Amino acid sequence: MLRLAMFVLLVLGMVYSSAAQQASTKDSTATCSFQDGKQLTVRYDNDTTSKNGPPEGRIWAPGGTPMLLFTQSPLSIGNTQIPVGAYSMYVIPRKENWTLILNKNVTGGGKYDEHQDLSRVEMQIGQLSEPNKQFSLAFGHVSPKQCNMRIYFGKIGTWAEFKEN
Repeated sequence: MLRLAMFVLLVLGMVYSSAAQQASTKDSTATCSFQDGKQLTVRYDNDTTSKNGPPEGRIWAPGGTPMLLFTQSPLSIGNTQIPVGAYSMYVIPRKENWTLILNKNVTGGGKYDEHQDLSRVEMQIGQLSEPNKQFSLAFGHVSPKQCNMRIYFGKIGTWAEFKEN
């Protein structure tokens, strides 16, 4: 009986470990370091393909979960000041432009609440020569105090400028 219980625990442990590993493989992280060593990091779910793409003109969280932005330094994006902390990010995709939403609600499983928006910023947009089949996000460190966040999906590339204050 003890052997059977040990076997069941071993199998359950292996199943749990496998499920946790599969869940973590869809999480990706992009980081940009400013000249002073402070970082800007975004964690996002890259489990989005062009088949389950963004809804035109509606708030979208790629992979069904909001992107999470973590900043160790005060920032600005557009005309908005962003204090040190953590924020949820969403996008509103449109053919002519995308809008980036920074939201103060970072509660796990929490639903989007427009009243928690810190900022809505139009993102610049361009066309890629080859489609990017999976949602991806990267940073370009363009000056000592500026990181440009780039989002690639399908044949669309969008970007927004984060400046360290």
